Amino acid sequence: MGTIRAPLPVKPIIGVLTAEPLLLSSVYQRLTRRLGPVDWQSALLPFTSTTYYAAEMGENLQRQFISFERLMDAGALAAMKGFTNQVEETFAREGTHCRRVNLDAGYVDSAKLVLASTKDHAHRIYLGEGIYAEITLRFHRKTFQPWAWTYPDYRSQTYIELFNHIRAIYREQLV
Repeated sequence: MGTIRAPLPVKPIIGVLTAEPLLLSSVYQRLTRRLGPVDWQSALLPFTSTTYYAAEMGENLQRQFISFERLMDAGALAAMKGFTNQVEETFAREGTHCRRVNLDAGYVDSAKLVLASTKDHAHRIYLGEGIYAEITLRFHRKTFQPWAWTYPDYRSQTYIELFNHIRAIYREQLV
């Protein structure tokens, strides 16, 4: 029988998708009240890998990734996703369920990038509270690597370099 050990804490990240970048400071204020200070953010990146969100959110979507200084227990991912869903609803177009921001909640640790989802699939594990977890990228041979199911944008070299950078920040925090 193996010995049960407490896992290392993980680094919370959020991928923010919007056609209205002027909303970001208000969204980030809401996020930091719960998740603590942002310690890194990417540039705004054009989101062109799919038109899936265009009808709901508009054209000219952009994505920005942020990471948080305060590490968390990986077991808190479902609660984090529930919270980010509430933030999305707060900023939805009045009188509709149309989001103005889409928040991909997840975390980075030394071995992987994990994203939370409300949608089940064969490669996702149920966490509770209606939330599933997906290992989106794995760290292998000194860099993050995609899986067959990894979304096209998360496969891009640009995103992989961003997550490698966030992982380096995380590793420094563990020292």
